Formats: sequence, C-alpha cells, structure tokens
Amino acid sequence: MWTILLVEDERELARVVGRELQAHGYRVVHAADGAKALRLHATGHPDLVILDWMLPGLDGLEVLRRIRASGGEAAAVPVLMLTARSEEVDRIVGLEVGADDYLTKPFSMRELVARVKVLFRRLQLAAANHDDAAEEILTKGELELDLRRYTASLGGRPVQLTVTEFMILHALIRHPGHVKTRQQLMDEGYPHDTFVSDRTIDSHIKRLRKKFKQVDESFDVIETLYGVGYRFKEM
Repeated sequence: MWTILLVEDERELARVVGRELQAHGYRVVHAADGAKALRLHATGHPDLVILDWMLPGLDGLEVLRRIRASGGEAAAVPVLMLTARSEEVDRIVGLEVGADDYLTKPFSMRELVARVKVLFRRLQLAAANHDDAAEEILTKGELELDLRRYTASLGGRPVQLTVTEFMILHALIRHPGHVKTRQQLMDEGYPHDTFVSDRTIDSHIKRLRKKFKQVDESFDVIETLYGVGYRFKEM
C-alpha cells in the first residue's frame, strides 16, 4: 500500500482529501504544519507528499527545499504542491525548488486523485523498466546513472535528483548529440499524457544544471538550442 504524507492546515480540506485518498486504497498520514511534515517525512518515509504552499510557521516552499536537501532516497520523493497562488511565476518557483506537479485551489477530488495516480504510475513504470533493463548503470564520462535505483553520481559523488529530473536526464543521455524537443522531454519525463508547459521543462533543466554544478562547477553538458530544445553533449 502506498503511503501519502498530506500536509494541509485547512482541517476540513485535509479531512475531505484524506478520506478520498483512503477510498482509493492509499494510506494517508496528515501534518497540519511544516515542522510536523518534516518530522513525518524523516521518520515515515512516505511514497508521495501532497504539500500545501501556505502553511503556518514553515511554508510549503521551505518544507520542499528541506525535503530536497535531506539526502538519500527520501530526498527524491515525488511532491505534488497545492496552492491558491495561480501566477505563473509562483508555479515556476515551486518547480525550480523541486516540485513534481502543481495543483491550484480550488480543485476537484477527481483531478487530485488523477494526478496522484500519474505520479505513482511513473514510479511503477520506472521500477518495471529498471527490472527489465539489461544495462543497470549508464555511464558518460564521470557521470553515472543507476537505472534500477534512480540515482545519479558525478565523479563518485551523489547528485540528488527527483524522479522527474532523473527521467529527463536519462532521456537526454541516452542519445548524446541528438536534440530533444521540449515535447519529447515532456513525453519521457511525464508519461501518461500529463500536461505540462514548456516552462516546466525549462525549470527542470535549470535545476539539473544547478545540481551538477554544485558538485562540479566545470560540468556543463546540457546544451540549449533556442527555439528547438536541449541536447546532451557528446563525450
């Protein structure tokens, strides 16, 4: 049974969302503030986090930053952000910090459950693909991708990637020198017809570059072809 950490301070909304998710077979753990959310994330190891942006004390964005900085497999847990903020700049900020998806209030329970199912299907698809993969480690220079564990390392140093970031990087590295359009990266990073915008892909690429530069400032292998897409440099 999948476990979902629901972080929502509106009591009635949390009750309704929790009940709906449980009706679909998920185990739900609830936190009404950011501090408790971080404790439950650290001790409960949820499979997915549904995270409200506006929280008392630590807001959702800071909670997300700390989750992504926590290290290990727990740092890569998929995060679906809930927020009343609909401006594109806020959406991009959330994605750059590391959100996997974004749902603006008010939303329907049907849409929420659909988004949750997509995120879990991505995890299942990744696991199935890796179980069948003949090549477990994909290596390009000092960069290594572990196709079973969804982990990356550069020069032996771990690089913490979300599932979405890993899938986008994998899509690029499989065909070095070949240009991948944003639409192709959407299809490979967000399977099952999930809609995301061009700006979403740009945000994930920006975050990938930042993470690798934090490990090695000279590492610059993702090229932008303006108006077309991205490619991984031939090495």
